[in-house]
Amino acid sequence: MLFDVTRSELADIFGEDRLATLPATAFPLSTGDTGGARLLQTVGVPTGTLWLREPDEDSGRLPLVQGVVDAEDASQEAGEWPVIGWLLNAHLALDPDSGKVHAFDADEETVRELHTDVSSLVQVTLRFQRLLEEFTFSGEDGDEEADFERLEREVERIRQETSSIDPLPFQDDETVWSTVGEEIAAGQRFKGNSPGARSLYE
Repeated sequence: MLFDVTRSELADIFGEDRLATLPATAFPLSTGDTGGARLLQTVGVPTGTLWLREPDEDSGRLPLVQGVVDAEDASQEAGEWPVIGWLLNAHLALDPDSGKVHAFDADEETVRELHTDVSSLVQVTLRFQRLLEEFTFSGEDGDEEADFERLEREVERIRQETSSIDPLPFQDDETVWSTVGEEIAAGQRFKGNSPGARSLYE
């Protein structure tokens, strides 16, 4: 795995109740014992920006790509990949052979590589979700322009530090993570009782 991500690290930051995992039984037999699937079973991801897919109530299995989206440029074997999550407007699917995570655009019916492995998916989710929950604006008497410049620098730092290890999540301005980063830098996606949300919306 490209990134060293652990359950204890995520729990220390977000709390156990904010971590989502997938059961081993949700994966096809050929996928369940792969490194990426095991990471989603044991470490999980923080909720808020990325949402893991709920297994089917009857079968207990994750849906396969072929039953969720029709991507014209996808390979034939891609239809058998399990859909593990949802981000922005894309279904995320795990290729058990390469370990890569692919984004299937639900509107454009296209597919592209998004992560080299699942640890990269967890890492980017962790970094952005932590920024959303910990970033603090200066408040009424502060310099709003300076705050947004500082926020933009934080987003860019995540982009650069990720790209130095895995170039796929931010390979261009069209990836779903690039769009999420732009939205965060613009002051969007701050929710609930986070310091950023309180500063922006109160």
